[in-house]
Amino acid sequence: MKRVSIVVLVFAVAVASLLIARFRSSHGASAAAAAMSNKQMAPDSELQSLDGKTVHLSDFRGKAVLLNFWATWCQPCKIEMPWFEQLQKQYAPEGLQVIGVAMDDAGKEDIANFAKHLGVDYPILLGKESVGDAYDGVQFLPATFYVGRDGKVIDKVFGLRGHDEIEGHIKKALGP
Repeated sequence: MKRVSIVVLVFAVAVASLLIARFRSSHGASAAAAAMSNKQMAPDSELQSLDGKTVHLSDFRGKAVLLNFWATWCQPCKIEMPWFEQLQKQYAPEGLQVIGVAMDDAGKEDIANFAKHLGVDYPILLGKESVGDAYDGVQFLPATFYVGRDGKVIDKVFGLRGHDEIEGHIKKALGP
């Protein structure tokens, strides 16, 4: 009887811990999203591209930017990255630039092979924790920021969204 009670207690504590962690995570995500929702300037950061060039996010000012934080282990990222590639081709003439920021510990070659396998041709930058922190601590992947031509964050989305919703955010970033 004692064993059953202990097992039930351990199970209850585990479930409660999971629910508390999930609540804190979702609360943190909504608080982070709210923090940048007032059309703040997108933080400027310096990152390395896969070919070793230094890239500043401010280099893209004047363009609408879809800035996507992703990782090679992220299953939803594998779904949306080909969509981003297709949308980059479709909306580039209107001024869209998609930028991927790899936020995992994979090596440069693994990241490049991953992107190539998915048919991604837009710039891929090697992320740093400091850049994720500048964007309110990217806690969930994928995390996508839509930046207007003026350099201000228009929208911020955590997790996978549908193609049509992504396209709607792009159109909003491109402006009238």
